[in-house]
Amino acid sequence: MHRREFLTALSVFASARAVLAAGGASASRIGLCSFSSHQHWRAVGVKHPGVKFSDALGFYRYARELGGMGVQTGLRGATAATARELRAEVERDGGYYEAELRLPRQDSETEAFEKDVALAREAGATVARAVFTSGRRYEEFKTAADFQASYTRARLSLARIEPIARRHRLKIAIENHKDLTADEQVALIRGLSSEWIGVLVDTGNNLALLEEPYGTMQALAPFAFSVHLKDMALQPAPDGFLLSEVPLGTGFLDLPRIVSTLRGANPALVFNLEMATRDPLRIPCLTDGYYATFPADYRARLLAPALDRVKANPPRGPVPVVAGKSTDQILAEEEANNRHGLGWMKTHLRT
Repeated sequence: MHRREFLTALSVFASARAVLAAGGASASRIGLCSFSSHQHWRAVGVKHPGVKFSDALGFYRYARELGGMGVQTGLRGATAATARELRAEVERDGGYYEAELRLPRQDSETEAFEKDVALAREAGATVARAVFTSGRRYEEFKTAADFQASYTRARLSLARIEPIARRHRLKIAIENHKDLTADEQVALIRGLSSEWIGVLVDTGNNLALLEEPYGTMQALAPFAFSVHLKDMALQPAPDGFLLSEVPLGTGFLDLPRIVSTLRGANPALVFNLEMATRDPLRIPCLTDGYYATFPADYRARLLAPALDRVKANPPRGPVPVVAGKSTDQILAEEEANNRHGLGWMKTHLRT
């Protein structure tokens, strides 16, 4: 391309962006993560009649129907051929696919992990979500020694996967998953110092660890590879408080502030809605056992501000509840919540 043609192309591109911005086009790609439809995936597992998808490609098509541009999900038994089919459709649509991977806990699992990485790349993923633990810190670990052993395993796991991620050019985004404080997670990522290992920033999870939400975002944003966007509601409880995901824009989080912080660190971030339709989570921060794995001064520093936050931010309306409801009703409410969330993102995540 000659210089004049190049400059003309740049001018056309800039004009196109201006038109899109004037029309309210999203500056960020938006879609669904698996857990935003976890009730649907649960229904798939028990072979509930009438489910609308049962694999990654079906989930991608479902997200597109609801107004999303893509998904973050595991490949769920896909072959190389079905992975390529997903990639072809995503590329044809101009959408996106982010993977989910299970980290190897020991050397014997590394080969299987690398095969999963290769399959994710076959499907077109450049980012994959992973977690260190599936449970919540204050429920899974009963002693500081138990937690420290897990923290050591996490550090070894990152060292184990980094060469694989680098070799396949797949960014691994470790979610803040109600297991590590922001400082603990940042220390792990900084200790590895790799462009291929970063963070999946969940905008609500560290509330369960009593952290101030905007400080958490500031700490994790420089390492962000992907986002789970959620809004939250708080309610007092006898042993602490209840924590709920609520439809975007109806909770107490300042989502524009959070999005601005994350975009400022990484303008290319994908924002995956995580609107978990479920009963409120119990955060037993008034019990001694809750603090078993935290530093000695944790309770003194964080409990009072956390309870003040609960008191200052009562729910604006009813929070999601699924107990006692039929599967069909739960699935309908989950879909309505996802439609609302994607609509909110289209309106608010603009250029």
